[in-house]
Formats: sequence, C-alpha cells, structure tokens
Amino acid sequence: MAAPVAARDILFPLYALNVEVSRAPWVTQEAMIAEMRLQWWRDALEEMAEGRDVRKHEVTTPLAARLSPAAARRLDEAVAARRWDVYRDPFEDEAHFDRYLDQTAGHLMWTAAEALGAPPDQEDAVRSVAAAGALVAFLRAVPRLEEAGRIPLLDGTSDGVGALAGRIRTRLTKPRLPARARVALWPALGSAYCLGQIVRTPAIVAKGAVPAPLTAWRLSVAALTGFPTL
Repeated sequence: MAAPVAARDILFPLYALNVEVSRAPWVTQEAMIAEMRLQWWRDALEEMAEGRDVRKHEVTTPLAARLSPAAARRLDEAVAARRWDVYRDPFEDEAHFDRYLDQTAGHLMWTAAEALGAPPDQEDAVRSVAAAGALVAFLRAVPRLEEAGRIPLLDGTSDGVGALAGRIRTRLTKPRLPARARVALWPALGSAYCLGQIVRTPAIVAKGAVPAPLTAWRLSVAALTGFPTL
C-alpha cells in the first residue's frame, strides 16, 4: 500500500499469489492435500505460460494480464520450491538451501522488479537483496519451524547460524534501478542491518528475538526518498 498507485497494479497480484502459495503447505496436516493445493497454482501458471485460457480466480485473472510467459514459468519454479514446506526432510546441502531462498524470494522479487522496469543486468543484484530478506524472514521463523517438527537449518549452532547470516550478507549488492522499480526491493528493507545483528549475536535466532527488519521509519524513508535502506 505504500507503493505508488501504478506499481500496486503489478505488485498486488504478484504478492497475492505469494500469500496463497506460501500458506498452502501450512493450512492442512495432509501432505497430499498440500501438494494438490500447490499443483493447482502450478497448473494455473502453466496456462499463463502457454497462453491458454486461465482458470478464473481473484488472483489468477489479474495476474494473467500482467505476466509474460517467461515470468509465469519462473513463478512455477517458485511454487515447486514450496514443496519443501510440505514435508519434514532437512535441506540436502548448502546449495539446496540457497536455491530454496532464490526460487521462492528471488523469483518473486525479480519478477516484480522486471515488471516495473528493472534492466536485465541488475537481476543478480536484485536476487541478492531478495536472499537477504528471505533469510531474515526464515531465521525469524526458526523456532516455529522447529516446533512444527521441521529441521530448518543445516547447522543450527551459534557458529553455523552466524556463518550463514554472514555469507548471505556478504553477497548483498545494492541494485541500480530506475525509481519506479525500487519499490520491488521494499520487502527486504532493513535486512542488512538484521543480518549484521545475527552475525554479532547469533543466539537471538534460537531465542526468537530477531527484530522485524521492515520498520515504519524504513518504509517511510523509502517512500519519501525513493532510496531503500537495506
């Protein structure tokens, strides 16, 4: 809602899709039902990618009018990555964890930025911002994930958590985007600061004490100046 009106027309359906997909594995205890919910969205995105008539839904209808075939295929990968949330298996390795962050958050943020006019040579930088934001959100959720029987981290020790936060923070690159496209970065506002806190005091993850990165003042500064504070 803080974004300019013209940008909301693009962001609303994208983030509505993200809400629907991210919650799908958590609204049921039955893995098969969760898989069916995710498959429904994958089928809808396939219809968009192939230029076929898209099933009518309050999210799919406006989304279909705004996605290119390539963007629809990209978001299909984002939905497929959410299958990890359905089951209790740990991540296979560091590459698997990084791919999960990129396919869920990176695909979403780059699709938003691209639709708002981000140049192709900034894709890697945008994805680095998405990974930072996604990691902060993921680490904030670690206590709840563990309560739900998940194994969220490859190395849940303080040293392992600190190293993970430091690794993703080191990769962070500020994108050079036109003003209109910068709003795509707003979901990750404050992530660099939060990752720095985790590097210094990794125990805050296990305690559930990681602060929320997206504060009112950061959003206000971004909205007023057009320059996100990462």
